[in-house]
Amino acid sequence: MADDVYDLIVVGGGIGGSALATTMSRHGTRCLVLEKSLEFEDRTKGEWMAPWGVMEAQRIGVYDEFHRARGHFIARHVSYEETLPIVEADAAEIPLGLLPGIAGPMTQRHPDACQQLFDAASAAGAHLIRGVDNVVVTAGSQPSVAWIDATGAHSSTARLVVGADGRNSGVRRQIGITLHHDPAHHMFSGLLVDDAHGWPSDLQTIGTSGDIHFLAFPQGEGRVRLYLGFGIEQRRRLSGADGREKFLRAFELECVPNAAALANATPISPCATYPNEAAWVDCPVVPGVVLIADAAGWDDPITGQGLSVTMRDVRIVSEILKSSDDWSVQAFDEYVTERAERMRRLRFVSTTQSTLLNEFGPVARERRALVRERVAADPAVGAGAAASIIGPELLPPEIFSVDAWHALFGHMAPPSPASAFAMS
Repeated sequence: MADDVYDLIVVGGGIGGSALATTMSRHGTRCLVLEKSLEFEDRTKGEWMAPWGVMEAQRIGVYDEFHRARGHFIARHVSYEETLPIVEADAAEIPLGLLPGIAGPMTQRHPDACQQLFDAASAAGAHLIRGVDNVVVTAGSQPSVAWIDATGAHSSTARLVVGADGRNSGVRRQIGITLHHDPAHHMFSGLLVDDAHGWPSDLQTIGTSGDIHFLAFPQGEGRVRLYLGFGIEQRRRLSGADGREKFLRAFELECVPNAAALANATPISPCATYPNEAAWVDCPVVPGVVLIADAAGWDDPITGQGLSVTMRDVRIVSEILKSSDDWSVQAFDEYVTERAERMRRLRFVSTTQSTLLNEFGPVARERRALVRERVAADPAVGAGAAASIIGPELLPPEIFSVDAWHALFGHMAPPSPASAFAMS
């Protein structure tokens, strides 16, 4: 049956889709949001928003929603390392409030943030439907979406359809946009824990020990999101009924003070393992349809840029939609161009971090020590890492170049294929 006509139909009611529907509905745009799930699930990702992403959330007008979702700021960072004395690591502590008015990265449980934004879109006047299935998107000058929900089969037309339906985007597939992948470099696993009250609530840590890369991001009141990186050949390292126990045992780290608070914490989420890789599309726009967030490609999760990328996508796309009645493919040229270079720069950073922190053994340990020496001698050598905090656009393009790679790693060749080095 044919339903109402909308200005905007958003497929996917997670953080990106609901944030876009919220800001556009507040602008007076007639929005429909179609969400597959009946309840947002913990997917072990999307719980750390870089300061540049927090700034984007403010500009969009959804900062308060994140804050109400138990939003928690992290003020400082320490990189612990098996070959680095703790006192030296602590002495190199980095303050994270590097952008004006932003206290640092913000953390919160992903399903809570999704629900807050979903509710905000509803309060702003968007029409939201959950439990949709068999979504069929037709692109063109008069795009349409058909779906099935608990009340039967439906279809609606709109001026524009936005695909915000995640990494496995059905919208992307149906409109014929190809997703490109870099080879997976390593495996990544996440676990949310509670009762880690011995861990400082304002401190995040990232480091390497033995055959693991470890990360800890507090969410306040004893809750911490933990991650482990390990070799691609160990993809089944945490499989089995005792996967969460094995995960926590890996945090019995001598090189990290207060690590026992993490190792002895109470797990409160699934323990999912997935390959770390970057993916992108050549152009996220076709007539009548625009892709945002993970549907348009994502960065290697090692640097945690997913939420910030999503907020930037929403901000640029919503500004285009609000500024003119021209919603043609050409109207999104700025989005296409900016996103391509933004994601390339972020791929450069994540490629360097994966090479530095997620390779193990004597050669990798020596490489990390040499990189520390180079950065200590010339901090500009490691400047690219700052992009994951302040945003990639605030640094000059030469920071994300082959020359910058060699300044960091010496004669070591960049990985191949090296999508991060293809200047746009």
